Amino acid sequence: MPLPQRILVIRLSAMGDIAMCVPVLLALKREYPNVEVVALSKKKFRSILERISGITFIEADVDGVHKGISGLLVLSKEIKALKIDAVADFHNLLRSKILRAFLKGIPKAKIDKDRTDKKKLVNDPNFFQPLKHSTERYADVLRKLGFKIELKGNEFLSNKIILPNLQDQIGEKNSKWVGFAPFAAHKTKALTVNKAKELVQAIAEDKQTTILLFGGGKKEQKQLQIVAGTTANVINITGLTTFENELSILSNLDAMIAMDSGNGHLAALYGVPVITLWGNTHPYAGFAPYAQPQENQLTANREQFPLLPTSIFGDKIVAGYENVTDTIEIKAVIERLKVVLDS
Repeated sequence: MPLPQRILVIRLSAMGDIAMCVPVLLALKREYPNVEVVALSKKKFRSILERISGITFIEADVDGVHKGISGLLVLSKEIKALKIDAVADFHNLLRSKILRAFLKGIPKAKIDKDRTDKKKLVNDPNFFQPLKHSTERYADVLRKLGFKIELKGNEFLSNKIILPNLQDQIGEKNSKWVGFAPFAAHKTKALTVNKAKELVQAIAEDKQTTILLFGGGKKEQKQLQIVAGTTANVINITGLTTFENELSILSNLDAMIAMDSGNGHLAALYGVPVITLWGNTHPYAGFAPYAQPQENQLTANREQFPLLPTSIFGDKIVAGYENVTDTIEIKAVIERLKVVLDS
């Protein structure tokens, strides 16, 4: 059976998952440069996916023209007009399942999320072992379609140039740039404001380091302003510029400190060393930033908190575990950061 020459890749959300698709698509384009890839996702992820050479982006307007079953039918007709040879469903949730059903007669493959073992990881204290990484699960979808995909750990996007007007706002890079994103979609994965400020002050003691704070939304912008304080070598990026420009800053970092959240995954896309602080979730679930060593995964003490991980995505609140991320010692973060910056 001949390999598909034009494939549709479906991944509608979320930020971290979109980012983890990128290395797989880069590997595909490296091995099969003539294969056309049509990426279906939400508009806000266009600037990430279009960084891959040869990608055609299609917007899934799930809150507008593609809303509901009738909207997905419209979307399926738009896809069929592109003469797709195969469908790689990296999402495999309700919307993508309905869409696959509408795309009759086209070869399809879907992601195996291995929910059984993920449930064991959360619910069975004796089942504590690393599961397959998400990038490998995405690669498996393409393998089912006949592609021989090998992830080598060097599938990164090239650095983006920081525009002059943005350079004027944050200053020239004459020191080590350390990104810091202390918050996450779920509080159980985030640091408290006080702990984040404490960590920033510890890093800022090195005057040869500039700390760039990343977050999302007005609430986090205000919280990060508190975290930044008046320290000269700390800059709050949130709300300062566009998402596209934030990516250019991320790509030029010397290191990133993040929670189990999107900013860490975005930095990893550019080969930036990412130190991840894990609270109620755990890297064993397969969601660590791409190509980052185990030493960069700093977890809460499981002897002290034996129920960890309490959930796969951090959306479950367990009494006594609300601020587990805060228990990761600042000393451990600083020591790991020093190793990363000196390497």
